Amino acid sequence: MQQIKHGGRRPRPSSAPTIIAAMLCVVALVTAGTAWWMLRPQQKDALGHLAQPQSSSSTLNRDKAPTPKSQEHQKAAGDSPAAKASRAIATMSLDERAGQLIMAPMFAGGNPADLSALISTRHVGSVVLIGNWNNGTAAAKTAADALQSYAPSGNQLIVSTDQEGGQVQHLKGSGFDTMPSAVAQGQMSADTLRSSAKTWGGQLKQAGINIDLAPVLGTVQVKRSSNAPIGALNRDFGLDSNGNAQHGIAFVEGMRDAGVGATVKHYPGLGAVTGNTDFTTEGILDTTTTLDDEEIGAFNTTIKQAKPAMVMMSLATYQRIDSSAPAAFSSKIIDGTLRGSVGYDGVVISDSLSAAAVSGIATKDLGVRLVDAGGDLACIGDTSYVTPILDGIIARAQSDPAFAKKVTASATRVMTLKYQMGLAK
Repeated sequence: MQQIKHGGRRPRPSSAPTIIAAMLCVVALVTAGTAWWMLRPQQKDALGHLAQPQSSSSTLNRDKAPTPKSQEHQKAAGDSPAAKASRAIATMSLDERAGQLIMAPMFAGGNPADLSALISTRHVGSVVLIGNWNNGTAAAKTAADALQSYAPSGNQLIVSTDQEGGQVQHLKGSGFDTMPSAVAQGQMSADTLRSSAKTWGGQLKQAGINIDLAPVLGTVQVKRSSNAPIGALNRDFGLDSNGNAQHGIAFVEGMRDAGVGATVKHYPGLGAVTGNTDFTTEGILDTTTTLDDEEIGAFNTTIKQAKPAMVMMSLATYQRIDSSAPAAFSSKIIDGTLRGSVGYDGVVISDSLSAAAVSGIATKDLGVRLVDAGGDLACIGDTSYVTPILDGIIARAQSDPAFAKKVTASATRVMTLKYQMGLAK
């Protein structure tokens, strides 16, 4: 403003010294301005460099000397169950890895010592208590403790049972509530069911059980009495897809509250078949279920929201999804849908591989087909099947590097679950 106001004035002539002094001032100003303009780009570059935290030099410096915060993050990642599982698997032999993919049966009234060699020598990593265990929590705990004594102290067993309620409750007697059927559970509010499941889970925990093979999430699509595996036995919550999902979430979370993992079953649902896959090969073709049906929707909602410890695969075949194989052997259903579209990265377990539904498949191939499709844990209801299934997995892995990688991936998922549950150290 002042320059504009006075800039039009011309200085009056003065003495020579004054003129010379003025000229020297002008020269000094020009020289200083030139020097400033020459230096300015360098200063700008230097400031610009400091303003770029992603420069290669700063990245290298961070790699060499991580900040405390990044060190904490790296440590947390390295201490995660998945990271620990990967390190554990890296030290295991093929036989040890394959053993983690087997769930052997322990029958009521049997001797735990009968499984000692399978656990200690063949590295079987999981057991299921089946049959009518009627002697209460103390007897079940004695058996579970004996089984655990055969396993390495740093890699304890997954010990499971079918404790659904109603007609499917394998552990009873002193210390165990008589659980209502799933249909009766469906009449509870979700909050009440979660509280009840926590109580039932606590009883399992006291008995040495760490995984419940429940709940059933099938949504019955046919006449209930004709739906032999689910509806006729009241094993479902008896609701629509949304209701079944909300009660499934409550059951899973209640078990988790008690420190017990839950297993949703039988993916993608047995609500549209007439035959029971445990006992027959007839009536186990589902001709109606698709990937966007409400029955599979109950599973997917529960899996995404509650993140169960396991998902059990059905042994029925789904004509409109993959007619080439039962769900437990279908890569389209396991890898493509359950792991791909739904995003489940936990343990995938089969329904009993000694069931009638898969009796036409060579025993040695049963575990192979499960793992090849993306499954992890072969649940077996007949002790005589354990060794052939285990040997079949090992033999295939020895001859097929691609399959051996799948064995490693499956064993890592099982071990991740064990670290999450405090079973591995």
